[in-house]
Amino acid sequence: MSEARGEGGRGRGGFGRGDGRGRGRGRGRGGRGGRGPREEEVWVPVTKLGRLVKEGKIGSIEEIFLFSLPVKEAEIIDYFLKDKLQDEVMKIMPVQKQSSAGQRTRFKAFVAVGDNNGHIGMGVKCSSEVANAIRGAITSAKLNVCPVRRGYWGRTAGLPHTVPMKVTGKCGSVSVRLIPAPRGTGLVSSPAGKKLMHMAGVKDCYSSSQGHTRTMGNYIMAIFFALGNTYKYLSPELWTDNPIPAGPYQEHTDFLSKKQI
Repeated sequence: MSEARGEGGRGRGGFGRGDGRGRGRGRGRGGRGGRGPREEEVWVPVTKLGRLVKEGKIGSIEEIFLFSLPVKEAEIIDYFLKDKLQDEVMKIMPVQKQSSAGQRTRFKAFVAVGDNNGHIGMGVKCSSEVANAIRGAITSAKLNVCPVRRGYWGRTAGLPHTVPMKVTGKCGSVSVRLIPAPRGTGLVSSPAGKKLMHMAGVKDCYSSSQGHTRTMGNYIMAIFFALGNTYKYLSPELWTDNPIPAGPYQEHTDFLSKKQI
């Protein structure tokens, strides 16, 4: 029997692999496919903005918004808001496509991210698996993070608590209007609207909607667009002329000109 095992390792009636490695490739607990702790991936930036952020040349996320710099890496948002950012799956819906082999079903995920302090993002992703759709939607939401301006209703005392003016957002047939409310009113909206406004840091607000609001995807996107419009109106308190300094790309030209190793 030992001779049979010795010739090429073909024990068990000749069904062995022949190299004495046992069952499968790398399935042991200590080898290549082991279940040891995973090493944390190190972020290697691929954009100029990412390089500046990782080197600490940009102090806050507000500098990025001030100069309207496009964010192409989700790690940039994680760098500034990682400890504060919360994500919420707003809706998961199946979508189908007719093909020659029948129907192809995929899953569409809507995810919102926010820090409850003036930043909100919304992402949409479609994938054949729910987990991949949610993961992709979170990444998309981080890339779409925008600032939310808050203001007062009446007396300007204490911290800002509501939207600064009436703002409207539209997606598809759904149109949502956000109206400033007195302090202590709370969020007068649907459960999805309350969740989004709370993640944006708005504490008091009235809302009015039109269109087919049962379409949850369009409804939450309309609220997101309305919140993003708060910084698109030039109200009188913003009329003062503030000199804008040189942008980060211009200020750190020497650093960016160095070849990345």
